Amino acid sequence: MRAFPIPPALREYARVFKDAGRQAWLVGGALRDMILGKKVNDWDVATDAPAQEVARMFPRVIPTGIQHGTVTVLWKGLTIETTTFRVDGDYGDGRRPDSVTFTSDIREDLRRRDFTMNSLAYNLETGELLDPHGGREDLAAGLVRAIGDPVERFTEDGLRPLRAVRFASQLDYRIDPGTLAAIPRTLENFRRVSVERVRDELVKILLSPRPSYGLKLLEDTGMLPDILPELSACRGVEQKGFHRFDVLDHSFLSCDGAPDRIELRLAALLHDIGKPAARVEGPDGLPTFHRHEELSARGTEEALRRLKFPNAVIASVSHLVRHHMFAYDDSWGDAAVRRFLARTGPENLEDLLALRLADAYGTTGERPDPRGLDPLRRRVEDLLGRSRALSIKDLAIGGNELAALGVPRGPVMGRILAELLETVLDDPELNTSERLLDIARRIKEKYGV
Repeated sequence: MRAFPIPPALREYARVFKDAGRQAWLVGGALRDMILGKKVNDWDVATDAPAQEVARMFPRVIPTGIQHGTVTVLWKGLTIETTTFRVDGDYGDGRRPDSVTFTSDIREDLRRRDFTMNSLAYNLETGELLDPHGGREDLAAGLVRAIGDPVERFTEDGLRPLRAVRFASQLDYRIDPGTLAAIPRTLENFRRVSVERVRDELVKILLSPRPSYGLKLLEDTGMLPDILPELSACRGVEQKGFHRFDVLDHSFLSCDGAPDRIELRLAALLHDIGKPAARVEGPDGLPTFHRHEELSARGTEEALRRLKFPNAVIASVSHLVRHHMFAYDDSWGDAAVRRFLARTGPENLEDLLALRLADAYGTTGERPDPRGLDPLRRRVEDLLGRSRALSIKDLAIGGNELAALGVPRGPVMGRILAELLETVLDDPELNTSERLLDIARRIKEKYGV
């Protein structure tokens, strides 16, 4: 067996345990990723030392879950989650054990884990590799397989079915047939998992190399309606024209086509969720989806709030979804381009263009030529080079100057400022105090103030 590239600091960490007469085994995702040749950032160590003893061994320790035998040790630049060998009791809440029993046998500890790929252990002092459940064989075969009875494993912890899909998606592995078949049988337990944990696993699926694979697994196992019912409702909603797929498969593929930033992957996945509600059959029998982007944006905001995404992510994704239907061509005048930028924000242009390319990929399953968006990009660069007045705050005058003209603060002042902005969008050269004050006087007379 090839030697693992264990960092010197981790070997020194293990030596502290040896000097104390204790064991230190590398376990879990850290060992799995090391076997796969992937970069390891966080380290997981299992030991026969009680957590309180581990806490006394090292100067910088965070009591992460000391009641369950876990502490996080900060050691020479490494973050090492260290857990005492244990056997779990019953899982009354379908998520965490009601009790744990600590043991001195690493094999007992490995038996309680979820998947065979996570049930290996490497002794950091002796170099011994334990693999009691065939984890190496499953890694070599590209297989996600539960340890023992998968129904029992998924009944213990309702997050495990979603983790199975996440591992399959991240690693491009198959799920063992017996493990896969157990997921629909344990959905009630999955539904008890906190929304935050579901969200975190979903993010990992969406950021995997080919998210459509994981998303299809979520649909096939019955989990998708519980996570994103708005998306699940898109199955069977057929489209027209160049579209080769129904709305759901189009959304899955669009997600594949987006850059691997969570805001763009979410926008690509959810940009058409308003289509089922917007669908109207035309006189030719073909469906239309007029203004579906507004329904999609509202649905996106509701879905992401339900999943407890950060407010900044919700705002960014819904904004991209709301504006994804722009249809630029050479007939757009300069004022039209400026109004487009005023609506969308120049800072969002590249994300909108990326979403447009992802949408196009989801339409045909073929990568579009990104150079098709260059004309709009060049127009924007040219216009911004001449004027960046795209919002009320960019005007040469503001509320104080209007108040000096006798305009009362309130709705009328807001309407006058909005009209001044429209004027400047039509002709940026008018954005001077003198000219805008003159225009404001005429608008003020119109409103009778």
